[in-house]
Amino acid sequence: MAKPHVVVIPYPAQSHVIATMELSQRLVQHGIRVTFVNTDFNHKLVTSNSLDKESFGDLMQMVSIPDGLEPWEDRSDLCKLTLSIMQTMPHKLEELIEKINKEEGSRVSCVVADDCIGWAIKVAKKMGIRRAAFWPASVATLASMLSFQKLIDDGIINENGETYMIDYI
Repeated sequence: MAKPHVVVIPYPAQSHVIATMELSQRLVQHGIRVTFVNTDFNHKLVTSNSLDKESFGDLMQMVSIPDGLEPWEDRSDLCKLTLSIMQTMPHKLEELIEKINKEEGSRVSCVVADDCIGWAIKVAKKMGIRRAAFWPASVATLASMLSFQKLIDDGIINENGETYMIDYI
């Protein structure tokens, strides 16, 4: 039986990449083969830093796909970056998975995607691959985000996040 092979893909921001890289390293420690997918731009940054590649053997592979922006374009414009990512990366991820699946004994068994890039989950679903969303931020942030609708429904805040209650303790 072949080892599980997980494709891990972060949102291309430093804290997201670091958190998903840590997750990937833990998966490798449990004998799971990981293909870590970065944007071309971030791949150059990550691989230029000292990464102890020997400790992962052949279980960790670092690859990249284009984010749709030219190398000189400003990636700090998150709206522009996100739109470019959504137009370019889903197809490129699908191509990458198809390429991996053609290799002998290397079929992708799961895609773990940063929760900020739901399109990667859709690609995995379309391809019939198991999938999981990974939340790279704190659980307090996730709990807050999941509570917004209840706070609106309960009349504590409005749709703009403004409070209705003026009473302070």
